[in-house]
Amino acid sequence: MKKLYSLLFALMLIVGALAGCAEKKEQSKEENKTNVETKTEQAEFPVTVKDALNQDVVIDKKPERIVSLMPSNTEIAYALGLGKEVVGVSDFDNYPEDVTKKEKIGGQEINLEKIISLKPNLVLAHASSAHNSEAGLKQLKDAGISVLIVNDAQNFDQVYDSILMVGKAAGETKKAEELVAEMKKKLDEIKTKVAGIKDKKKVFVEVSPAPDIYSPGNNTFMNEMLTTINAENITSDLDGWAKVDQEAMIKRNPDVILTTYGYYVKNPVEQVLSRKGWENVTAVKNKQVIDVDSDRVTRSGPRIIEGVEDLAKAIYPEVFK
Repeated sequence: MKKLYSLLFALMLIVGALAGCAEKKEQSKEENKTNVETKTEQAEFPVTVKDALNQDVVIDKKPERIVSLMPSNTEIAYALGLGKEVVGVSDFDNYPEDVTKKEKIGGQEINLEKIISLKPNLVLAHASSAHNSEAGLKQLKDAGISVLIVNDAQNFDQVYDSILMVGKAAGETKKAEELVAEMKKKLDEIKTKVAGIKDKKKVFVEVSPAPDIYSPGNNTFMNEMLTTINAENITSDLDGWAKVDQEAMIKRNPDVILTTYGYYVKNPVEQVLSRKGWENVTAVKNKQVIDVDSDRVTRSGPRIIEGVEDLAKAIYPEVFK
């Protein structure tokens, strides 16, 4: 009997030892995995990013303090989970609400002293104003600050590129790729809904009110957005953001009129509906005049797909019930 107990005790010790070894082995695997993940994260920096001016921007470490000179850049940063890192924004920034708590660094003209005082690791500039701010941006670079000039996106692919560029510079490549994938998926869903539309509606977009009405023509992002949702832009024969002749627009007789200036003009819809000489235009007769959020349809950031949906709902409400 003693031999039996001794044998059982010995077996228990062996089993315990084996279990201990297995546990240590598993712990070792987890430690190695953690070490690999840490090394991978650390290996992302320094990183070199080619910006909108085809310049190589070297960023030594993951930015902890970011200043954005353009609202679209700010929205990209926030969409990538970098809200806490953003310490300064332009005077024009209004989204998300948290930007109202951030330090303002100027509008058309940036306050260089203010930016430098914020001690940023990364400044997100923009190609649309890079040439006008060339001297100022150089001063920031001379102060040892990484300055990334983000492209002035004129189509969906360029918006995606902007997001991926900022993501790489900020050490959030994976989040940027996931965000772009979500945007593409949403856009595909919108395209699917409008694919069956046979009778395209004629659309007139006003980005400024009468008497000096401007509308998006060919080679504008807005024109591409309208084409994407199966709508006919009646000013697509014009080039760029063009000033239009009212009599010519009346003759083209749009089915829908969209305004994008409701944030600074009171009752834009009523102004169009009561405009003299437009009473026989189909859009006016049927009261198909809608004001859309300018930021969502013109700001080339993460919300641009929401802007596409806004346009689609305004033009084809029967499809987007």
